[in-house]
Amino acid sequence: MKMNFGGWAIGTILLLIVVNLSLYVVDQRQTAIVLQLGELVDVKTEPGLYLKMPLLQNVRFFDSRILTMDSVEPERFITAEKKNVMVDAFVKWRISDVRQYYISVKGDEQAAQTRLMQTVNSIMREEFGKHGVNDVISGEREKIMVVLREKADADARKIGVEVLDVRLKRVDYPVEISDSVYRRMEAERKRVANELRATGNAESEKIRADADRQREVILANAYRDAQKIKGEGDAKAAAIYAAAFSRNPEFYAFYRSMDAYKQSFKNKSDVMVLDPSSAFFKYLKNSSRSGSK
Repeated sequence: MKMNFGGWAIGTILLLIVVNLSLYVVDQRQTAIVLQLGELVDVKTEPGLYLKMPLLQNVRFFDSRILTMDSVEPERFITAEKKNVMVDAFVKWRISDVRQYYISVKGDEQAAQTRLMQTVNSIMREEFGKHGVNDVISGEREKIMVVLREKADADARKIGVEVLDVRLKRVDYPVEISDSVYRRMEAERKRVANELRATGNAESEKIRADADRQREVILANAYRDAQKIKGEGDAKAAAIYAAAFSRNPEFYAFYRSMDAYKQSFKNKSDVMVLDPSSAFFKYLKNSSRSGSK
């Protein structure tokens, strides 16, 4: 009985081992190839559970997602004007034909990226040689990237790879040229700033001069109107005084004298040195006489 149980256990374990060696799972993010004694016999592109012949067959899995190939250092290219530019780019790619991919590069991702980088660099060198600096920096940049993608994709199909996008992250002058370019740009910006500042100062002086002129005109008109009004007031006052004087000259003279006394002796400290016989004391004298009577 014990022998039967042991044999059954061993058989079960062996069966599980055979089943484990016979089954494999392809994830939705993967594609797989089945190799029999080193020869490719089958390709699995759909996710699921599959069978294989244990020991005779083995399976290799490849990432079917979009991959990114980014340049480590900017590459130097020459434009149509024979000027050097430094280009930093990246490529989006994925495996489109896993069979061709395995046959061409033995399924080696590094080898595929090396082939792609060589292809992209060659196409970029060709395209940059057809365009000027302004085109590759801004003017025709989008069109250049479209051409790069199309040409790189056409070549990449030969190794079972699809190029989805080629992007120029940065296009710049080499360091030795950038410094002089930046200095030139800085000098140009300073020149423009000085011109604008000078124009602003000129406009400021013009506005200030116009404001001063208007101020003088306003003050002159105001002074003229004030003098006119004052003259009219003085004329009316003189007319009133003349009318009052003509009615009672003696009272008018007395009133004016009283007003003069009031204005002359506002403060206790006021001092006047006059001849006692002066006409200024006329009504004071008359007042004292009237009081004695």
